[in-house]
Amino acid sequence: MKLPSLRDVATEARLLLIGIPVFLWTMIPIYHMFLFAISPKEDAFSGKLWPDHPTLHNFEIVFRQQHYFLRDFYVQFWNSTLIAAAVGVLTLFIATAAAFSISRLKVPGGRIVLNLALFTYFIPAAFLAVPMYRTMGNYGLLNNHWALILAMVTIASPYAIWVLKQASDKLPVELDEAAVMDGATTLQIFRLVYLPLMMPSLVAIGTYAVLLAWNEYLYAFLLLSNDREITLPVALGNFLAADDSPWELLMTTGFIYALPPAAVYYAFRRYMVGGLTAGAVKS
Repeated sequence: MKLPSLRDVATEARLLLIGIPVFLWTMIPIYHMFLFAISPKEDAFSGKLWPDHPTLHNFEIVFRQQHYFLRDFYVQFWNSTLIAAAVGVLTLFIATAAAFSISRLKVPGGRIVLNLALFTYFIPAAFLAVPMYRTMGNYGLLNNHWALILAMVTIASPYAIWVLKQASDKLPVELDEAAVMDGATTLQIFRLVYLPLMMPSLVAIGTYAVLLAWNEYLYAFLLLSNDREITLPVALGNFLAADDSPWELLMTTGFIYALPPAAVYYAFRRYMVGGLTAGAVKS
């Protein structure tokens, strides 16, 4: 068995010196959120590393909707889920079709479309919020879930198209040629050859789009206003409107809301790095 060299040990030590502080910096806020969630209201700001009387009562209040700000908790949670799922599906559909057309079918003007899509990222998304609000108002979509879905698909699609196009370029063109020789149509190539080979990138991009929509606040705040139509992040912001904000309930709800994306990420984490970096290096 080969022993690690001094250089390997030094490299590993440097990685640990960087990784441990980053890990702690990331986990400390999450730990404090959890502390708030299991602390009684009177102990929430005690500053202790562990509450004297930990309790799950805050979770009971949230799940039973026993507070004014939580009266539509399940409806708002469902709104977030529905919008995130719709954004993921539509982004995948648009980006996959565009990447296939540009990379495999070599449609005229495909490169221009790709560059124009990336050009949209020169303008910060926050600067487009008011124009997006005006546009949705002109089409009568304000306070409608479709307003937020379309806005988030607009934001997510350019990056998704670029990543999938780069990944598509790595696929051997001989596969398409062999399928054509066997009599396959364009749709059959897309369904039977292209999609199975692109699955890691598709999962990664779908996860990216879902999490982007799941965590969105600004557009959700502007485009949705009815308490039964808003998403949970906007509802969480309402907690701060009270003179005596129930911080323990805010953190409990936030902790619950953070669990689904964490589960999604860990379920598909093996696809994330490979899928998002596919095509980054030419073989």
